[in-house]
Amino acid sequence: MKFPVEKMCTMLAVSKSGYYHWLKSGPSTLWKENQKLSSLIKDIFEDSHQSYGAPRIKAELKALGFKVSKPRVARIMKANYLYAKRKRKFKATTDSNHK
Repeated sequence: MKFPVEKMCTMLAVSKSGYYHWLKSGPSTLWKENQKLSSLIKDIFEDSHQSYGAPRIKAELKALGFKVSKPRVARIMKANYLYAKRKRKFKATTDSNHK
């Protein structure tokens, strides 16, 4: 389904010239960096058996030479639906000291 550019720009409160400038300029450098970081974060997350959260992944990225903040890593993880699995503490449910 196609919509006229003028109508879409009106609905989204964007100027036509701004839309065409955005279309011509392509992806920003920050977006490209986030895509690169996203693939690295996914690899680190999978290598940790889905147990690393943002602080540990940030430390891994720092060791690889990337300077990123924990909130940025958390934001990228959330955008990619990467959530760390929490380990549960073992709890004995059997009472062996009974008669």
